Amino acid sequence: MSSRRLLYIRSLCRTAEVGEFSYLIRSVKNYSYASITDNKLCKSSSFLMHGQNDSSWNKEVFQIYHRSISSCLRKCNDNQSWASKTTNSQSCMAGLSNIRFLATQAKSPSQARQMGSFQLATSSPGLIYEAYAPREPVSFFRRWFTRGGWKRTKEDIMLELKSAYAIAKLRKTGYSKQKFYAEAVQLYKEINTHIAEGDKTSLRKAVTENMYSALKNEIKQRETIWSKVHWELIETSVKIRTLRARMIGVDRNDHNKVFIQLTLEFQSKQKFEAYNLKGVAVAGDKTKEVNVRDIWVFEKSLFQKGAYWRLCGRIKL
Repeated sequence: MSSRRLLYIRSLCRTAEVGEFSYLIRSVKNYSYASITDNKLCKSSSFLMHGQNDSSWNKEVFQIYHRSISSCLRKCNDNQSWASKTTNSQSCMAGLSNIRFLATQAKSPSQARQMGSFQLATSSPGLIYEAYAPREPVSFFRRWFTRGGWKRTKEDIMLELKSAYAIAKLRKTGYSKQKFYAEAVQLYKEINTHIAEGDKTSLRKAVTENMYSALKNEIKQRETIWSKVHWELIETSVKIRTLRARMIGVDRNDHNKVFIQLTLEFQSKQKFEAYNLKGVAVAGDKTKEVNVRDIWVFEKSLFQKGAYWRLCGRIKL
């Protein structure tokens, strides 16, 4: 009798372990779908969008490495930076991370509501899911011999799992890292060129709806202080690396209806010069090369025919 009870208890323990393991596997798969918790729609301010006094700006412009040339076009009064937009929401699905599909928590614009749910699925989500931020270094001892270090190691592993799953999903559509990097460099050059030239029509096709609205305002403000801008990219100097990959689901019943976001770091050399209404150079120097680091987020739909990569955000660190 006692042996039967022992066997029964053992079978219950095994069932519980299997259930816990299968739950973990399901949770890893759910990682790549949009959980919107304190995410920021970041719009970086780089050289082309940042105007100051001409004299002080000229002295500082070549000493700054971690700012993008593309933000010189924006005027900052009293050194005020643009405020980031933060989207907060509560979780609605169980898992190792808070998981929530965009279609259940985002309000569609009036035009989308008139046309039905299809419009919501085909337009950009309008946010950066889990915007990239550098992680604080952790010593070997702290990582492996403290409870806080174990927790940090688990978080790091989960972040990598999310990126790995998103990339694996993307590869099923024919994704090639080499081809995408070549396309990303062209997009990077084209978008910065359109910003410098104030070409809003061409810019609309290369960026998402929210990003277009932000860039249009930046160009409008730049035109009040500078009549013309020269911008040039030294293409041979461009270095790219992928920092993060994420997916945002728009239909909880169909995991194939997703948008993917790739966060890329660009390191390059650029030339910049701005002119006033009289055609006199008042900022920058087009004969000098400036080291620039940009972090851009590109987005693409994986369920629409003819979908292409677009800029959906810029991250300022």
